[in-house]
Amino acid sequence: MAFDIDMIKKVYSQMVKRVDKAREITGKSLTLSEKILYSHLWDGNATKAFIRGNDYVDFAPDRIACQDATAQMALLQFMQAGKSQVAVPTTVHCDHLIQAKDGAATDLKNANSVSSEVFNFLESVSNKYGIGFWKPGAGIIHQVVLENYAFPGGMMIGTDSHTVNAGGLGMIAIGVGGADAVDVMAGMAWELKFPKLIGVKLTGKVSGWTSPKDVILKVAGIVSAKGGTGAIVEYFGDGAISLSCTGKGTICNMGAEIGATTSTFGYDDSMERYLRATDREDVADAANKVKDYLTGDAEVYEDPESYFDQVIEINLSELGPLINGPFTPDLSTQVGEQMTERATANDWPLNVEWGLIGSCTNSSYEDLSRASSIAQQALDKGIKMKAELGINPGSEQVRYTAERDGILEVFENLNAKLFTNACGPCIGQWARYNNPKNAPKNSIIHSFNRNFAKRADGNPNTHAFVASPEITAAIAIAGRLDFNPLKDSLINENGKEVMFEEPTGWELPPKGFEVKDNGYLAPEVDGSHVQISVNESSERLQLLSPFVPLGNKIEGAKLLIKAFGKCTTDHISMAGPWLRFRGHLDNISNNCLIGAVNAFNMKTNFVKSQLDG
Repeated sequence: MAFDIDMIKKVYSQMVKRVDKAREITGKSLTLSEKILYSHLWDGNATKAFIRGNDYVDFAPDRIACQDATAQMALLQFMQAGKSQVAVPTTVHCDHLIQAKDGAATDLKNANSVSSEVFNFLESVSNKYGIGFWKPGAGIIHQVVLENYAFPGGMMIGTDSHTVNAGGLGMIAIGVGGADAVDVMAGMAWELKFPKLIGVKLTGKVSGWTSPKDVILKVAGIVSAKGGTGAIVEYFGDGAISLSCTGKGTICNMGAEIGATTSTFGYDDSMERYLRATDREDVADAANKVKDYLTGDAEVYEDPESYFDQVIEINLSELGPLINGPFTPDLSTQVGEQMTERATANDWPLNVEWGLIGSCTNSSYEDLSRASSIAQQALDKGIKMKAELGINPGSEQVRYTAERDGILEVFENLNAKLFTNACGPCIGQWARYNNPKNAPKNSIIHSFNRNFAKRADGNPNTHAFVASPEITAAIAIAGRLDFNPLKDSLINENGKEVMFEEPTGWELPPKGFEVKDNGYLAPEVDGSHVQISVNESSERLQLLSPFVPLGNKIEGAKLLIKAFGKCTTDHISMAGPWLRFRGHLDNISNNCLIGAVNAFNMKTNFVKSQLDG
């Protein structure tokens, strides 16, 4: 049984009329993105055709998801709204404040000790205001959302860049700031500039070593880290239909790395299979009744150039495995010869010290099963592990099922380190070094989404490369960045040349998903009696109080910094050790833009004092 099924049925009951009205008003067939946007207008039925990239529009999202770092400030703000409950279904997920170091059990125990003040605050606020709470260790927010809350044709916002992952189940899901989320929690409209549309037509079918991850790595290489800004990326075509639901989620997830507002796919059989496998038959049944409204109109996909602002076509049958990086997620390199040439020319360290599999991008059952097939081959063929390997399952449901099916045991037999069901190294929560600033130059490879300098381990000299889980496993086992598992052989423990066979895996667990305790705590129906206390001397949390009004006229304001070049959320407010201050306005302000390059002096964390020069 799905969460909030009545809300989902209401969305579908309104969708037909609203989409039909939008077609009438615009006078044309509609993309999936437009169907979802027009069916979620704050004012109901469309009364005008909006101009993409120009008109600001008020929307009514169906739900909100918050992770434990950004949820702190959002909930501190919501507490000032004077509301007894949130206006739309909302959840909080504790996944960012768990540092990866020694392994799942020890790391989770440590996080529950170090961040108990924050976790207790989030749990009590959630209980008071009708918010679903997912405990530390329950899983990574976006995997948990895909498993439990995402639904075709819905609109959600979340206080994390990779909220877009839910596009894998046919949603318009957008990452926002905490203030935007609070507006919607309080029952207000959410404003967005009507996005432009990028259509990506996928033909053919992935096979062999190629995976859905390679699709988005290819797209990133085509459009760049800024190419999707202000646009929704909509994938379609026979190739799109052939991909698994979690594979679609992977592609949508990394849409954040091209600056896209979000990405999405039309509802199809793979989504229905996933819904039913995750105990949401009621959602699948409801979606099937309006399935023609949960994908783009046929005329759109037959003549995409007439409906999208930009069209990209990729033949999946011709796509090979890619590795993107270092220091940027849009530098695509083919495995093997091209990687050897580029690494040599740019002095990238060829020896790989770590391989990391997981994150909200690639931590599904399918991802772990395909990577484990490579790990099993290494065991069977007597190949000794050259690099270290770390695994972050996406949720307790994935972890429990993968353990039951022997997948995790395969990794453990290779001496891999199993980390908590949490973000860990992907967002800088990795205690790899005692002194990362002075750590040596090195290369790592991971199945994550971002690879900016210092992102994973705090070391500016770490060259991080992004790849699929199966390529990450192969490269980590070989210990070489220039290893090509399609062609190259390795010498096993008996001195014999051996090669990897193509990876295999399961789209969904053959025995079904299973979990003992998924980590969810439902809020009380009436939480008015719940008391929330914050220690005035806390360095982690700080209750908010109103600012003194500045008035309508501001004179003599000084420009402190102009950001030069790439300026992502990482540059604006770095993660890693700074995450512990996300609930304390004074302390987190010390982190503002310290990662951005100052255009006036081309340095980071260096601005001219306007007080003393």
